[in-house]
Amino acid sequence: MSKFGGNSKKEVPQPSSGSLSDIVFMLLFFFMVTTQMRETENKVVVKLPEASQSVKLERKDLASYINIGTPTRQYQAQYGTDARIQLNDSFKTVDDIRDFIAAERESMSEGDRQFMTTVIKADEDVRMGIITDVKQELRRCSALKIMYQARRPAN
Repeated sequence: MSKFGGNSKKEVPQPSSGSLSDIVFMLLFFFMVTTQMRETENKVVVKLPEASQSVKLERKDLASYINIGTPTRQYQAQYGTDARIQLNDSFKTVDDIRDFIAAERESMSEGDRQFMTTVIKADEDVRMGIITDVKQELRRCSALKIMYQARRPAN
């Protein structure tokens, strides 16, 4: 006669699903609060060129983006189909790049300004002349760290 009933089989109770909705709403609220929305609207069409080598950008918060491409369909009636420069949410000219870089530097802390990188996101069909003009203007305002955004080659 044993004191312990070792041969009896007990079933494991099912977990309660009463708090499942609370958990789902808590996760939903967490992701809504912590997710960053897109800062700028793409007004130009950019099909990135294919790169033979690529390096990942270390700190995206220190990057300033210059988009170069043809305007999207909704802006083609107003701006035409030639390549345009987009800085933040508006179309600009090469002469406006100096003010853009100055404003981006002012928005950064003093210690991070030296690590600022300018990312040129240009369409693969854009003429090199406009990119050269952008690079010359970046050189004039001492924004010498330049990266080109590209896509990885399809294997």
